[in-house]
Amino acid sequence: MDPIGHHPRLSLVVLDTTDARELAEFYRALLGWEYRAGDEPPVGGADDPRGREWLVLRHPAGGVGVAFQQVEHLEPSTWPEHGVPQQLHLDCTVGDRHELDSAGELALGLGARLLLDRADDPDEALRVYADPAGHPFCIFVAAD
Repeated sequence: MDPIGHHPRLSLVVLDTTDARELAEFYRALLGWEYRAGDEPPVGGADDPRGREWLVLRHPAGGVGVAFQQVEHLEPSTWPEHGVPQQLHLDCTVGDRHELDSAGELALGLGARLLLDRADDPDEALRVYADPAGHPFCIFVAAD
């Protein structure tokens, strides 16, 4: 008997946001992922009811996705300062320092803010950003 079959499988990581479409578009452009069928932005400025409630992005090859849940108010994390903790953050990896720099430029160009820069750390080169809703996420160099 497969012991894994008795455990739930992680399907989505869900981020609360005051603008689900905006945050989904940020991560779609950053990660190169795709919307779940039916969650794509409407054409020509049409009404966007899904964009005001719940949207899902998936990696084209499958696996765990990221969802965006609309909320009325969200207190952005103040990390690394005290006050409002991260509560959750996403870790993204790249293959080398050049990719770290490129991914960072992309993130900033999409509206992220740099929170911490440890790109010169020989043991774990990384940068921590805040997405447009204030959620921290890391981009770091990983061998695998």
